[in-house]
Amino acid sequence: MKNIAVFASHNGSGLDAIVEAVNKGILPLNITLVVSNNTEAKVLQKAKDYDLTCKLINAKTHDDPDNALYELLKKHNCEYIFLSGYMKKIPSKLTCNFKTINSHPSLLPKYGGAGMYGRFVHEAVIKNNEKKSGVTIHEVNEHYDEGKIILQKSLEILPDDDVNKLEEKIKNLEKTTIVEGLALCLKSQST
Repeated sequence: MKNIAVFASHNGSGLDAIVEAVNKGILPLNITLVVSNNTEAKVLQKAKDYDLTCKLINAKTHDDPDNALYELLKKHNCEYIFLSGYMKKIPSKLTCNFKTINSHPSLLPKYGGAGMYGRFVHEAVIKNNEKKSGVTIHEVNEHYDEGKIILQKSLEILPDDDVNKLEEKIKNLEKTTIVEGLALCLKSQST
């Protein structure tokens, strides 16, 4: 079984999908760590509720947060990192040593890059009258949202969809896409 850490800056809704899939035996993963850079992140309490080890790491808690993350991941024998709305750029020290996977709420390469996250993505999609949107599960490299795509799932945008409706539809699609994307990633690593 592979060890995974989940990084999140706010709610970490992807953690719920992963925990559920692990508990159902769909993903052969051991969630060894939940990390946030935000003292107010709801994911920290969520991790405690799931009885998972959680850590707060940022520039206020550590002189060298990147190295602290690296040492923590090594200590917990993590092979994978999953980003669930983590709002910090991942340093190459991590992406080169751990398989780092992100879920992005658009069909990359559209609506990716710095500043394109969460609601900002959905606002841009609606503003540009796109007919489709979706979720991309991708590997993380040194550039925002440019890593190798593992899986994309799309949905049609209906004429009466506003930003709120689209956001809700994408969040629902994201739950299953995260699990499928991680399963594909695990399968490709085992062959």
